[in-house]
Amino acid sequence: MNTLNGNRLGLRIENDPRLSMDDITEIVVKAESAGFESVWIPEGGGYDSISLIGYLSSITKTIRLGTGILPIFSRTPTLMAMTAANLDRMTNHRFSLGLGIGHKLVVENIHGGAFQDPVGRTEETVNIIRELLNGESFSVAGEHFQVKNARLGLAAKDVCVPIYLAALRPKMIRISGNISDGVLLNWTAVSKLKDFIRIFKSANNTAKNKANPDIAGYIRTYVGSKDIDTARKKLKREIAQYSRHPNYRSFFISCGFEKEMLSAESALNSNDIDKAISSISTNMEKEVAMVGSPADCYDQLAKRASLGLNLPVLAPFGVSDNIKVDYLNTIKAFAQ
Repeated sequence: MNTLNGNRLGLRIENDPRLSMDDITEIVVKAESAGFESVWIPEGGGYDSISLIGYLSSITKTIRLGTGILPIFSRTPTLMAMTAANLDRMTNHRFSLGLGIGHKLVVENIHGGAFQDPVGRTEETVNIIRELLNGESFSVAGEHFQVKNARLGLAAKDVCVPIYLAALRPKMIRISGNISDGVLLNWTAVSKLKDFIRIFKSANNTAKNKANPDIAGYIRTYVGSKDIDTARKKLKREIAQYSRHPNYRSFFISCGFEKEMLSAESALNSNDIDKAISSISTNMEKEVAMVGSPADCYDQLAKRASLGLNLPVLAPFGVSDNIKVDYLNTIKAFAQ
């Protein structure tokens, strides 16, 4: 069944220890068979994404594999270029390098680094990676990195790795349009999608050698006719937790959800989980995620595609006791 007239679809596999390697193997193999274009692996805490993509390259043949995202503060640009070149070889040119600034608390508390000038560091990182993947000897004296006569040599031969940048707010979306091959949006409200895409394309039009930019976006998804109320409660609880995260709270407020964020934050500070959940309006839930029957989700996805989202990346959130089931149900519902 071709649910969306052959439109591209990606699948995010959460960094969740409840998913065993056998689970992940089954999910990815079935996603490939179902016609999904790509699988995206996030990295923040817990497991890393690189080793998992290396493994997935050995059990797949056609589906693209991407980091979604690889934080720029946890590795040097040279190491990321080396990794990208090798994964490009291992996947036979099916690898996409998704980069992002990550989170201040993770960088400083988990990695023990300094979260400074994330925008400048992003621009330098992308520039160094691109130059190294081009295969030429490269030197640069930047604010964050001083690279002298670096090169990948034959490791860069025939490498073709698109670089995506994760972006929440207009400033990073604009930067992504300037320097990346694609943007990876997250939690984007439907009502904001058109504006964000316009910002990205406008920036891309002024950049050099950036033809056919890609606009991808994560969409939290639950597909099914059962447990809908449970799924909505689970989703609202997850959204409410973001009210304690400064970046996301600010982002959601900028999208028009100030009432929801302030109410949820106050409830969580009082340890009132039920009130925090009820603080998230039905409108907010529908704006930033998809919950419903397959037909309902097809319509919601088609709307996002009509606004210009090139690559919807479905991000199933665990509702069942065995969360693998939620992934497999999503794959089955959207099989091409």
